[in-house]
Amino acid sequence: MPIITKTAELAAACDRLSRFDYVTVDTEFMRETTYWPKLCVIQLASIDEAVIVDALAPDIDLASFFRLMGNEAIVKVFHAARQDIEIVYHLGNLIPHPVFDTQVAAMVCGFGDSVSYDQLVNKLTGARIDKSSRFTDWSRRPLTERQQDYALADVTYLRDVYAALSTRLAEQGRTEWVREEMEVLTSPDTYRSEPASAWKRLKLRVRKPIELAVLKELAAWREQEAQARDVPRNRVIKDDAIFEIAQQQPSTPSALGPLRTIPKGFERSRAAEDIVAAVRRALAIPKDQLPRIPRSRPSANGNGAAVDLLKVLLKMTSENYGVAAKVIATVDDLEAIASDDDADVAALHGWRRELFGNAALRLKRGDMALAVQENQVIAIDGAGHRTGAPR
Repeated sequence: MPIITKTAELAAACDRLSRFDYVTVDTEFMRETTYWPKLCVIQLASIDEAVIVDALAPDIDLASFFRLMGNEAIVKVFHAARQDIEIVYHLGNLIPHPVFDTQVAAMVCGFGDSVSYDQLVNKLTGARIDKSSRFTDWSRRPLTERQQDYALADVTYLRDVYAALSTRLAEQGRTEWVREEMEVLTSPDTYRSEPASAWKRLKLRVRKPIELAVLKELAAWREQEAQARDVPRNRVIKDDAIFEIAQQQPSTPSALGPLRTIPKGFERSRAAEDIVAAVRRALAIPKDQLPRIPRSRPSANGNGAAVDLLKVLLKMTSENYGVAAKVIATVDDLEAIASDDDADVAALHGWRRELFGNAALRLKRGDMALAVQENQVIAIDGAGHRTGAPR
């Protein structure tokens, strides 16, 4: 089929697509050598047609695509939507809304944790998708016939997947559950890369508040540099170098030279001056204002056995209701609940509380017990009667 390479062609296609209640969407991009994803191809489909858009074509303006993404009357259907939405947010300065993520919906419907698109298509339609083009170079032109077939399959089968999952959600009374999840997925906070928060991406290997202060300054500087130069973070400076600088706290560019993680000659670069300036900013912070070393996860305060019991309840709930455990609660959630009945965690809010959170609190208080009956874990209330959802 012809690939859209002109602004007028794209505008006409988006006009046709906007006449339907929903449109399926996917993107192909490259990110190995850049900070921001480089959008290469856009795929769109309605129940009537499917189109491929060459996002790198020199004579194309993507404005009509962004208008379609911002059209509140149309549901935008993705599978594993986060990276696609990030691209739209970065290039179009908007968040697609409303959206439906079939990966999230599949987890709510009992297809396991983070089910892949090809697995989901096979389970719901019986079709098998050729994934051999998944990691090809999408920036090269012309696109091969195999690449085009792969790109189209990502939005054509998605129509059937969306229809099947929407029906299941309605039958199970879980449509609102997915809608709640989509509100998080479409929040701008999910996609903002604030330099001041960049340190949270690192697995902390510092022990002193002053080391954490230096690490925060370095991570923020690196994030700003990576964004401004549009290069991956590790092209600016590697994580190991950030940790070593945080521990050694060099006061001059030349002091960077002997460090094991610093490339030879790096101390003579402009970046060396910036790094030393970041270290000095951290060293200037008064002692009583230095950041505290955060705990890696909420403490269970010695309630390890309680957490283990909550894990059993979570597994039982997941199996009984056919909802992926990963969606219901995390280990951090369980540890927080074990320590605090009023913990501000997702498992104690919304549909998760109804499904699992209330039972977790009853189990913790001793108002409910777990037992094994016919090789199956069951819940028993205070009167000794079996409770919980049947299989």
